[in-house]
Amino acid sequence: MTSPDSALRAPADAAHVLARCRDVVRPALTEAVGRMHPWVGEMAAYSFGWCEVGGTPAVASGGKGVRQALAVLGAEAAGAPGRAGVPAAVAVELVHTFSLLHDDIMDGDAARRRRPTVWKAYGTGPAVLAGDALFALAVETLAAGPGGPQGVRVLSVALGDLVRGQADDLLFAGRPWTGPSRVRPEQYRTMAEHKTGALLGCAAALGALLGGAAPSLVDALDRAGRHLGIAFQIVDDVLGIWGDPAVTGKPVYGDLRERKKTYPVLAALDSGGRAVRRLATLLDTGEDPEEAAALIETAGGRSAAMAEARRHLAAVEAALADAALDARAVDDLRALLEYLVRRDV
Repeated sequence: MTSPDSALRAPADAAHVLARCRDVVRPALTEAVGRMHPWVGEMAAYSFGWCEVGGTPAVASGGKGVRQALAVLGAEAAGAPGRAGVPAAVAVELVHTFSLLHDDIMDGDAARRRRPTVWKAYGTGPAVLAGDALFALAVETLAAGPGGPQGVRVLSVALGDLVRGQADDLLFAGRPWTGPSRVRPEQYRTMAEHKTGALLGCAAALGALLGGAAPSLVDALDRAGRHLGIAFQIVDDVLGIWGDPAVTGKPVYGDLRERKKTYPVLAALDSGGRAVRRLATLLDTGEDPEEAAALIETAGGRSAAMAEARRHLAAVEAALADAALDARAVDDLRALLEYLVRRDV
């Protein structure tokens, strides 16, 4: 059946979809954060972009809320009102923020969304504590909701995959650019599915589960989210080299300067072309990122990355087509997918 909420909505537009879902989720998310220890809650609010250090309300609005939107849309895809997916949205948003706090520490990143990261603003120990508290609150939120033990199991599987993906990502940094021990594109795809796709799939699947969906629909949305995560990560990699700094918030060729093993780089190195040796030297030293970017493009790395992103987007569409979903919710999902994988590339 079609939910009354969806029957009154305007045609799908990504910005509208994200704003609508944030409005549905924000009261419950605010209430959950309000149950935390005041100091830890301030760090959580800072990480969401709600306040500055010290608790002063922030001008910035924080992240776009993609994962919480997927949870709301997952419930609507099952024919339930979007509010049925709110506990899933809150839990997944808390887990995502927990992972960012810890990732920023592991990666040594000093800024996120043009502000100091939590560990830079409050210290490493407090940031770890805030991340742990967000994780505990996420499990509590889900366990207390209608999903109960089954919902916690779905979240636990995603968390296990997220840890695997993060572990692989950290290990990739120590591997050589060339030779038998190099990182292959297929290994990168697996890492991206775990690190990025698992939580996106979990969000949509949990929303559908709380919306009363059949197991086949829950599985289809989880599969769609995992493919979306790979496509999203690869597009992010392209933007990390060639993206407009005004859009990405990062300097041009930023990922090359940081010598990150991203998909366009790995695909270029895997091409076996004449430029591979020179490219590997530039990547190893971090010198002349402009030349490195040109060599990656000449070796087909950029085109291979976009082709791979399109392949996974097609897999998302196939997963959605396999399930009997509410038509308007599918339109909203497609608007969101379009936005995520076609960001000025």
